[in-house]
Amino acid sequence: MSADEERRLARVALTWLAEPGTRAVHHLVERHGPVETLDLLLNGGSPDGWLHTTVAARSAAGDARAVAAEALERADRLGARLVTPDDEEWPAPVASLAALRLPDVSRRVDGETAPPLCFWVRGGWPLGEALDRSVAVVGARAASGYGQHVATELGYGLAERDWTVVSGGAFGIDAAAHRGALTAGGLTVAVLACGLDRPYPMGNAALFDRIAETGLLVSEWPPGAEPLRPRFLIRNRVIAAGTRGTVVVEASARSGATQTARRAIHSNRVAMVVPGPVTSAMSVGAHEFLREHPKARLVTGVAHVLEEVGRIGADLAPLARGPQRATDALDDDTRSLLEALPRRGAMGVDRLSARAGVDVRTALRKLSLLEELSMVVRRDDGYALAPPAKLKCATAETSRRPVT
Repeated sequence: MSADEERRLARVALTWLAEPGTRAVHHLVERHGPVETLDLLLNGGSPDGWLHTTVAARSAAGDARAVAAEALERADRLGARLVTPDDEEWPAPVASLAALRLPDVSRRVDGETAPPLCFWVRGGWPLGEALDRSVAVVGARAASGYGQHVATELGYGLAERDWTVVSGGAFGIDAAAHRGALTAGGLTVAVLACGLDRPYPMGNAALFDRIAETGLLVSEWPPGAEPLRPRFLIRNRVIAAGTRGTVVVEASARSGATQTARRAIHSNRVAMVVPGPVTSAMSVGAHEFLREHPKARLVTGVAHVLEEVGRIGADLAPLARGPQRATDALDDDTRSLLEALPRRGAMGVDRLSARAGVDVRTALRKLSLLEELSMVVRRDDGYALAPPAKLKCATAETSRRPVT
């Protein structure tokens, strides 16, 4: 076995011995390399008591190197590959997890947020390239029709603009975002909390196959690994740090989606939230996240998302505007004269100028312009508002040039 193969095997064995994200293992690998770290742990040299216990328990179930070798063979049969930091396609952004520290940590899973040791990947795209321009879209599994519609639109719109859509492959928002990207013919990545040969949920097995055909399935766990509950939170740190930003579309009061957004904020990524109906239980977690995290951004569509994660000054969202009216381009005096005209009948210039608060000369000049724009008509007894049909036709002309 070559030195490179030995290092790769050691990384797989370490991921089996201790769950991904374990900081003590990460620090040992950084200091000694994966091979020496594996030997150290197998010989009972763990610096942490709980890690020593975990390694001993796993070792009792099998030989770590033999398990790793079997996982590599199983992945080869599956058509998957192992990606390590030594490979060209390794996604550099996940290195920022070394500095991720979540405040008010009470659970081990919230403290063990170190960078991955390796990834298992199924699909043709280079992993680093796929994640280079990527946005995570996550949310509730029990999503409402509103949430699924929004997630599908976001997935489609981002993919249409050549952004990779990343999510966790779950029912609800995740699946809707993946499907939106696939419908647009774009790239989507599903980051799983289990082995690539154990698709979870099984109801999305066909979706996972579609993603693998045109995008990527990614996991830190070797083939055969089960989707245990803590692994979803461990997985979420990769979704948060591996993308440029995370969008939460619907989240209940206790939601893994908001935990992903929390990890994004503390990884110096953009966390975004789509607002929902205040009467919906699926909006509670999303709205609370907005209230609790001042750095979180409210977004309502693809344009807002791209403004947050895109190039500075080049991906600005257009300002929300109401429908354009024929009077929008009029100056104050002209608008005052128009408003001063009676809804019915005509009015003489002297009386009209007094009512609008402008002098007669100005009134005559502005009324001529309004007449030219077909907004008023001149009669024997003064000026009157043009019929509605003529006023409607004037909109296009007014929008072409300002009235002064």
